[in-house]
Amino acid sequence: QVQLVESGGGLVQPGGSLRLSCAASGSFFSIYTMGWYRQAPGKQRELVASITGGGNTIYAVSVKGRFTISRDNAKNTVYLQMNSLKPEDTAVYICTQGTKSWGQGTQVTVSS
Repeated sequence: QVQLVESGGGLVQPGGSLRLSCAASGSFFSIYTMGWYRQAPGKQRELVASITGGGNTIYAVSVKGRFTISRDNAKNTVYLQMNSLKPEDTAVYICTQGTKSWGQGTQVTVSS
């Protein structure tokens, strides 16, 4: 069973940046669609961004133009570069592989 380990979360001021990383164990990483979801208190979990094995990406409307998802298949790692962060981006960010594998999440807090 694949393991997904997120890192890079933390506390940042509004307007700041963070880069999240998700390292995946297992084989055939390059063929899987990888995604980032987020879960804020009292809100439904939402898809932030995803990237297919071929590099096609989709973004939530709320983050388009501010966040960038990328992957390094040689390192079995997917990234989420987050710029111009807003307080409403505060959430636990969770990495996914395909439709069945989820990480534990990393907390992102945007506050002054």
